[in-house]
Amino acid sequence: MTTAYITHTSCDLHNMGDDHPESPQRLGAIQNRLIMGHLMDFLRRIDAEPATREQLLQTHDAHYVDSMYARAPDAGHIELEPETLMMPQTLDAALHAAGAVVRAVDVVMSGEMDNAFCGVRPPGHHAEQDKAMGFCLFNNIAVGTRHALHQYGLQRVAIVDFDAHHGNGTEDIFKMDEKVMYASSYQHPFYPYSDPGASHDNILHMPLEAGSGSDAFQAIMTEQLFPALEAFQPELIMISAGFDAHKEDPMAQLRLSESDFTWITDQLMAIADRHCGGKIVSVLEGGYNTDALGRAAFCHIKSLMRL
Repeated sequence: MTTAYITHTSCDLHNMGDDHPESPQRLGAIQNRLIMGHLMDFLRRIDAEPATREQLLQTHDAHYVDSMYARAPDAGHIELEPETLMMPQTLDAALHAAGAVVRAVDVVMSGEMDNAFCGVRPPGHHAEQDKAMGFCLFNNIAVGTRHALHQYGLQRVAIVDFDAHHGNGTEDIFKMDEKVMYASSYQHPFYPYSDPGASHDNILHMPLEAGSGSDAFQAIMTEQLFPALEAFQPELIMISAGFDAHKEDPMAQLRLSESDFTWITDQLMAIADRHCGGKIVSVLEGGYNTDALGRAAFCHIKSLMRL
Protein backbone atom coordinates (compact mmCIF):
# COMPACT_ATOMS: atom_id res chain seq x y z
CA MET A 1 0.00 0.00 0.00
CA THR A 2 1.46 3.36 -1.06
CA THR A 3 0.35 6.44 0.87
CA ALA A 4 1.21 10.05 0.13
CA TYR A 5 1.64 12.71 2.82
CA ILE A 6 0.88 16.03 1.16
CA THR A 7 1.63 19.33 2.86
CA HIS A 8 3.48 22.62 2.42
CA THR A 9 5.66 24.74 4.68
CA SER A 10 3.31 27.71 4.22
CA CYS A 11 0.72 25.83 6.29
CA ASP A 12 3.01 26.22 9.31
CA LEU A 13 3.24 30.00 8.94
CA HIS A 14 -0.45 30.90 9.35
CA ASN A 15 -0.66 31.97 13.00
CA MET A 16 -3.78 33.49 14.56
CA GLY A 17 -2.09 34.08 17.93
CA ASP A 18 -0.40 32.22 20.75
CA ASP A 19 -3.69 31.50 22.51
CA HIS A 20 -5.63 30.41 19.42
CA PRO A 21 -6.42 26.66 19.39
CA GLU A 22 -5.83 26.34 15.63
CA SER A 23 -2.08 26.69 16.07
CA PRO A 24 0.97 26.02 13.87
CA GLN A 25 2.02 23.35 16.38
CA ARG A 26 -0.74 21.06 15.12
CA LEU A 27 1.10 19.91 11.99
CA GLY A 28 4.36 19.57 13.87
CA ALA A 29 2.69 17.27 16.39
CA ILE A 30 1.53 14.96 13.60
CA GLN A 31 4.84 14.92 11.78
CA ASN A 32 6.81 14.36 14.99
CA ARG A 33 4.65 11.37 15.85
CA LEU A 34 5.09 9.96 12.34
CA ILE A 35 8.86 10.32 12.65
CA MET A 36 8.94 8.79 16.14
CA GLY A 37 6.84 5.87 14.89
CA HIS A 38 9.06 5.38 11.82
CA LEU A 39 6.17 5.90 9.40
CA MET A 40 7.63 8.93 7.63
CA ASP A 41 10.29 6.68 6.11
CA PHE A 42 7.56 4.81 4.23
CA LEU A 43 5.31 7.72 3.30
CA ARG A 44 5.85 9.65 0.10
CA ARG A 45 5.97 13.30 1.08
CA ILE A 46 4.69 15.62 -1.64
CA ASP A 47 4.81 19.41 -1.55
CA ALA A 48 1.46 20.94 -2.43
CA GLU A 49 1.04 23.56 -5.09
CA PRO A 50 -1.40 26.42 -4.49
CA ALA A 51 -4.93 25.99 -5.74
CA THR A 52 -5.64 28.13 -8.78
CA ARG A 53 -8.41 30.69 -8.92
CA GLU A 54 -10.20 28.46 -11.43
CA GLN A 55 -10.06 25.51 -9.04
CA LEU A 56 -11.43 27.63 -6.20
CA LEU A 57 -14.25 28.93 -8.42
CA GLN A 58 -15.55 25.39 -8.88
CA THR A 59 -16.51 25.59 -5.20
CA HIS A 60 -16.61 29.23 -4.07
CA ASP A 61 -18.32 32.35 -5.37
CA ALA A 62 -16.11 34.60 -7.49
CA HIS A 63 -16.80 37.62 -5.29
CA TYR A 64 -15.75 35.69 -2.20
CA VAL A 65 -12.53 34.37 -3.79
CA ASP A 66 -11.60 37.81 -5.08
CA SER A 67 -12.31 39.34 -1.66
CA MET A 68 -9.86 36.94 -0.01
CA TYR A 69 -7.11 38.11 -2.34
CA ALA A 70 -8.09 41.77 -1.90
CA ARG A 71 -8.31 41.64 1.88
CA ALA A 72 -5.06 39.76 2.53
CA PRO A 73 -3.09 42.14 4.78
CA ASP A 74 0.55 43.11 4.29
CA ALA A 75 0.98 43.43 8.05
CA GLY A 76 -0.98 42.81 11.20
CA HIS A 77 -4.26 40.95 10.89
CA ILE A 78 -7.88 41.35 9.89
CA GLU A 79 -10.90 39.58 11.33
CA LEU A 80 -12.99 37.65 8.81
CA GLU A 81 -15.30 36.57 11.63
CA PRO A 82 -14.70 36.40 15.39
CA GLU A 83 -12.76 33.12 15.34
CA THR A 84 -11.07 33.42 11.94
CA LEU A 85 -8.23 35.86 11.41
CA MET A 86 -6.17 36.60 8.33
CA MET A 87 -2.51 37.61 8.54
CA PRO A 88 0.09 38.19 5.80
CA GLN A 89 0.85 34.45 5.55
CA THR A 90 -2.75 33.24 5.68
CA LEU A 91 -3.76 33.47 2.03
CA ASP A 92 -0.70 31.50 0.90
CA ALA A 93 -1.39 28.81 3.52
CA ALA A 94 -5.07 28.58 2.53
CA LEU A 95 -4.22 28.30 -1.17
CA HIS A 96 -1.72 25.52 -0.49
CA ALA A 97 -4.16 23.73 1.83
CA ALA A 98 -6.77 23.59 -0.92
CA GLY A 99 -4.13 22.80 -3.53
CA ALA A 100 -2.89 19.87 -1.46
CA VAL A 101 -6.26 18.18 -1.81
CA VAL A 102 -6.29 18.77 -5.57
CA ARG A 103 -2.84 17.17 -5.75
CA ALA A 104 -3.99 14.27 -3.59
CA VAL A 105 -6.89 13.60 -5.92
CA ASP A 106 -4.53 13.61 -8.89
CA VAL A 107 -2.03 11.13 -7.42
CA VAL A 108 -4.79 8.78 -6.26
CA MET A 109 -6.94 8.95 -9.39
CA SER A 110 -3.90 8.44 -11.64
CA GLY A 111 -2.88 5.34 -9.70
CA GLU A 112 0.43 6.93 -8.73
CA MET A 113 -0.51 6.39 -5.08
CA ASP A 114 -3.13 4.18 -3.45
CA ASN A 115 -4.31 6.85 -1.02
CA ALA A 116 -3.22 10.16 0.48
CA PHE A 117 -3.35 12.19 3.67
CA CYS A 118 -3.25 15.98 3.46
CA GLY A 119 -1.55 17.49 6.51
CA VAL A 120 -2.77 21.03 6.02
CA ARG A 121 -4.09 24.09 7.76
CA PRO A 122 -6.13 26.22 7.89
CA PRO A 123 -8.87 23.58 7.93
CA GLY A 124 -11.80 23.85 5.58
CA HIS A 125 -15.09 22.11 6.34
CA HIS A 126 -16.84 25.14 7.91
CA ALA A 127 -16.14 27.40 4.92
CA GLU A 128 -19.28 27.93 2.85
CA GLN A 129 -19.52 29.02 -0.79
CA ASP A 130 -19.25 32.69 0.15
CA LYS A 131 -18.27 32.75 3.81
CA ALA A 132 -15.23 32.11 6.04
CA MET A 133 -16.15 30.45 9.31
CA GLY A 134 -14.77 28.40 12.18
CA PHE A 135 -11.05 28.85 11.39
CA CYS A 136 -11.71 27.97 7.72
CA LEU A 137 -11.19 30.15 4.61
CA PHE A 138 -11.53 27.80 1.65
CA ASN A 139 -13.29 24.47 1.85
CA ASN A 140 -10.31 22.26 1.10
CA ILE A 141 -12.14 18.97 0.76
CA ALA A 142 -14.84 20.53 -1.40
CA VAL A 143 -12.23 22.02 -3.75
CA GLY A 144 -10.65 18.58 -4.11
CA THR A 145 -14.01 16.89 -4.60
CA ARG A 146 -15.06 19.32 -7.34
CA HIS A 147 -11.71 18.70 -9.02
CA ALA A 148 -12.35 14.94 -8.92
CA LEU A 149 -15.79 15.39 -10.44
CA HIS A 150 -14.71 17.77 -13.21
CA GLN A 151 -11.24 16.48 -14.04
CA TYR A 152 -11.97 12.74 -13.88
CA GLY A 153 -15.65 12.63 -14.72
CA LEU A 154 -16.63 10.85 -11.53
CA GLN A 155 -20.32 10.34 -10.84
CA ARG A 156 -20.22 9.27 -7.18
CA VAL A 157 -17.87 10.78 -4.59
CA ALA A 158 -18.50 10.15 -0.89
CA ILE A 159 -17.27 12.58 1.78
CA VAL A 160 -17.11 11.14 5.29
CA ASP A 161 -16.59 13.70 8.07
CA PHE A 162 -15.86 12.45 11.60
CA ASP A 163 -14.81 15.81 13.05
CA ALA A 164 -16.53 16.66 16.35
CA HIS A 165 -18.10 19.69 14.64
CA HIS A 166 -20.55 19.40 11.76
CA GLY A 167 -19.10 20.44 8.40
CA ASN A 168 -21.77 23.01 7.63
CA GLY A 169 -19.71 24.43 4.78
CA THR A 170 -19.36 21.11 3.00
CA GLU A 171 -23.09 20.53 3.33
CA ASP A 172 -23.81 24.05 2.04
CA ILE A 173 -21.70 23.40 -1.05
CA PHE A 174 -23.00 19.91 -1.92
CA LYS A 175 -26.54 19.78 -0.53
CA MET A 176 -28.12 19.70 -4.00
CA ASP A 177 -25.40 17.73 -5.79
CA GLU A 178 -26.52 14.16 -6.45
CA LYS A 179 -22.98 13.15 -7.42
CA VAL A 180 -21.76 13.73 -3.87
CA MET A 181 -22.80 11.95 -0.70
CA TYR A 182 -21.88 13.90 2.44
CA ALA A 183 -22.03 12.06 5.76
CA SER A 184 -21.08 13.74 9.04
CA SER A 185 -20.91 12.49 12.61
CA TYR A 186 -20.67 15.30 15.14
CA GLN A 187 -21.55 16.44 18.65
CA HIS A 188 -25.04 17.94 18.88
CA PRO A 189 -26.15 20.46 19.99
CA PHE A 190 -22.81 22.14 19.44
CA TYR A 191 -21.03 24.58 17.16
CA PRO A 192 -21.93 25.37 14.38
CA TYR A 193 -25.44 24.49 15.63
CA SER A 194 -26.56 22.75 12.45
CA ASP A 195 -30.01 21.24 12.19
CA PRO A 196 -29.68 17.43 12.10
CA GLY A 197 -33.23 17.26 10.78
CA ALA A 198 -32.33 19.10 7.59
CA SER A 199 -33.32 16.80 4.76
CA HIS A 200 -31.44 16.34 1.51
CA ASP A 201 -31.25 12.98 -0.23
CA ASN A 202 -27.46 13.10 -0.48
CA ILE A 203 -26.78 14.34 3.09
CA LEU A 204 -26.48 12.06 6.13
CA HIS A 205 -26.49 13.64 9.60
CA MET A 206 -25.22 11.43 12.43
CA PRO A 207 -25.48 13.56 15.61
CA LEU A 208 -23.93 12.34 18.85
CA GLU A 209 -24.65 13.56 22.37
CA ALA A 210 -21.92 15.11 24.48
CA GLY A 211 -20.13 12.33 26.35
CA SER A 212 -20.62 9.79 23.58
CA GLY A 213 -17.74 7.34 23.30
CA SER A 214 -16.68 4.35 21.28
CA ASP A 215 -19.91 2.39 21.57
CA ALA A 216 -22.15 5.19 20.32
CA PHE A 217 -19.70 6.21 17.59
CA GLN A 218 -19.22 2.71 16.25
CA ALA A 219 -22.95 1.96 16.45
CA ILE A 220 -23.98 5.02 14.43
CA MET A 221 -21.34 4.28 11.79
CA THR A 222 -22.34 0.63 11.55
CA GLU A 223 -26.08 1.28 11.48
CA GLN A 224 -26.18 4.40 9.30
CA LEU A 225 -22.94 5.23 7.50
CA PHE A 226 -21.77 1.88 6.22
CA PRO A 227 -25.11 0.82 4.66
CA ALA A 228 -25.42 4.25 3.01
CA LEU A 229 -21.92 3.97 1.53
CA GLU A 230 -22.57 0.44 0.28
CA ALA A 231 -25.74 1.64 -1.46
CA PHE A 232 -24.00 4.71 -2.94
CA GLN A 233 -21.05 2.68 -4.30
CA PRO A 234 -18.55 5.55 -4.33
CA GLU A 235 -15.88 5.86 -7.00
CA LEU A 236 -13.73 7.81 -4.52
CA ILE A 237 -13.93 8.31 -0.76
CA MET A 238 -12.86 11.65 0.70
CA ILE A 239 -12.39 11.93 4.48
CA SER A 240 -12.69 15.09 6.55
CA ALA A 241 -10.38 13.77 9.25
CA GLY A 242 -11.05 15.81 12.36
CA PHE A 243 -9.55 14.42 15.54
CA ASP A 244 -11.28 16.73 18.03
CA ALA A 245 -13.70 13.94 18.95
CA HIS A 246 -10.80 12.52 20.97
CA LYS A 247 -11.55 12.37 24.70
CA GLU A 248 -8.57 14.62 25.51
CA ASP A 249 -9.54 17.41 23.13
CA PRO A 250 -10.54 20.71 24.78
CA MET A 251 -12.85 21.85 21.95
CA ALA A 252 -15.54 19.15 22.23
CA GLN A 253 -17.04 16.67 24.69
CA LEU A 254 -16.95 13.41 22.75
CA ARG A 255 -14.98 10.51 24.19
CA LEU A 256 -13.22 8.72 21.35
CA SER A 257 -9.79 7.12 21.66
CA GLU A 258 -7.04 6.35 19.16
CA SER A 259 -8.50 2.89 18.56
CA ASP A 260 -11.72 4.46 17.24
CA PHE A 261 -9.79 6.31 14.54
CA THR A 262 -8.02 3.08 13.62
CA TRP A 263 -11.38 1.30 13.47
CA ILE A 264 -13.19 3.84 11.29
CA THR A 265 -10.24 4.08 8.92
CA ASP A 266 -10.07 0.30 8.55
CA GLN A 267 -13.81 0.14 7.87
CA LEU A 268 -13.68 2.89 5.25
CA MET A 269 -10.73 1.24 3.55
CA ALA A 270 -12.64 -2.03 3.30
CA ILE A 271 -15.56 -0.21 1.67
CA ALA A 272 -13.16 1.60 -0.68
CA ASP A 273 -11.62 -1.75 -1.61
CA ARG A 274 -15.04 -3.09 -2.59
CA HIS A 275 -16.18 -0.11 -4.63
CA CYS A 276 -13.33 2.09 -5.83
CA GLY A 277 -10.07 0.19 -5.87
CA GLY A 278 -9.13 1.52 -2.43
CA LYS A 279 -9.07 5.16 -3.55
CA ILE A 280 -9.15 7.42 -0.48
CA VAL A 281 -8.09 11.03 0.07
CA SER A 282 -8.03 12.14 3.71
CA VAL A 283 -7.79 15.79 4.77
CA LEU A 284 -6.97 17.15 8.22
CA GLU A 285 -9.72 19.19 9.85
CA GLY A 286 -9.85 19.67 13.64
CA GLY A 287 -7.87 18.36 16.61
CA TYR A 288 -6.61 20.86 19.19
CA ASN A 289 -4.84 18.91 21.92
CA THR A 290 -1.57 18.51 20.06
CA ASP A 291 -0.49 15.34 21.87
CA ALA A 292 -3.84 13.62 21.28
CA LEU A 293 -3.92 14.92 17.71
CA GLY A 294 -0.50 13.45 16.98
CA ARG A 295 -1.46 10.06 18.39
CA ALA A 296 -4.86 9.91 16.66
CA ALA A 297 -3.55 11.07 13.28
CA PHE A 298 -0.71 8.55 13.56
CA CYS A 299 -3.26 5.74 13.99
CA HIS A 300 -5.32 7.01 11.06
CA ILE A 301 -2.32 7.27 8.72
CA LYS A 302 -0.92 3.91 9.86
CA SER A 303 -4.24 2.33 8.91
CA LEU A 304 -4.16 4.04 5.52
CA MET A 305 -0.76 2.40 5.04
CA ARG A 306 -2.21 -0.98 6.14
CA LEU A 307 0.44 -1.35 8.83
